[in-house]
Amino acid sequence: MYSTQTDISGVLIITPPRFADDRGWFTESWNQNKMDAETNGLRFVQDNHSFSGPTGTVRGLHFQSPPSAQDKLVRVIKGSVTDVAVDIRKGSPTYGKWVSQMLSAENGVQLLVPVGFLHGFVTLEPDTEVLYKCTDFYAPDCDGGIKFDDPDLAIDWGMDTTQAVLSDKDKIAPAFADFDSPFIFQG
Repeated sequence: MYSTQTDISGVLIITPPRFADDRGWFTESWNQNKMDAETNGLRFVQDNHSFSGPTGTVRGLHFQSPPSAQDKLVRVIKGSVTDVAVDIRKGSPTYGKWVSQMLSAENGVQLLVPVGFLHGFVTLEPDTEVLYKCTDFYAPDCDGGIKFDDPDLAIDWGMDTTQAVLSDKDKIAPAFADFDSPFIFQG
């Protein structure tokens, strides 16, 4: 596996090698032994799978607070997305900054979104399927979110955000300015 640090510490782009022949290709999408050093030994306990029919579906920006905070490893198995991570660690030199990465079934790239980040994506193709591993179980009482198109974050989603397809929950997500993050930057 190959990993690359993004402009925000802790957010990694992971590209597992693909071995191709005339039948297609094979890849290890996750190998604990190979990634222990890169991820400080993260242990994943839950896999999630989402399907989004329309292009322009936005899922996010979401987080899960302590004591059930989650690291996420995100990949696409059908279609493509622009995947976004926003630093919400109080005291971080990159607080409120974001990085994005195009993930697709074709490129096989994955994004590691650590604890202390908002996460979201927009689908770039119809019928897109996203898989992501989590280091803690879903806990509804720790679930939170921020408005995906908040002007204080100024995320470039690569689309007209007024055309976004959103869940009812995401339509009423609070503003970033009203948010008191439960995460502290550890240096």
